[in-house]
Amino acid sequence: MRRLFLATTFLLLLTGPGLADETAAIKQAESAATTWLALTDAAKYGRSWDEASSLFQASITKANWETALKGARAPLGALKARKLKAARFTLTAPGAPDGEYVVIQFDTQFENKASAVETVTPMREKDGSWRVSGYFIK
Repeated sequence: MRRLFLATTFLLLLTGPGLADETAAIKQAESAATTWLALTDAAKYGRSWDEASSLFQASITKANWETALKGARAPLGALKARKLKAARFTLTAPGAPDGEYVVIQFDTQFENKASAVETVTPMREKDGSWRVSGYFIK
């Protein structure tokens, strides 16, 4: 029994800080995503580009982002509801360099689309801040 307790304690010491770090990262990324989504909800598409990650900005020009997002969001109408569905910390993202990412999914309702899933992927920048590196609506 004592060996089991010691083994469990040892495992918690090894994994505990990592889990706490991931939990903190997820919370920070969720906050960044929510702030960023508020810009898109208010049709401040240029500002959303300004506040996105350097990786995001390198992948699309501000003008192209504004055009693409306006084309994607305008037909959906106003936001009616958004609820966190899932958030997962990862060190890899498809088509992106290794780093710290949080893939966040929201169940979302728009005026003209009753059921959508928004996926927002913040990444940790070199300065430690979390900024959105990807956004998709399905």
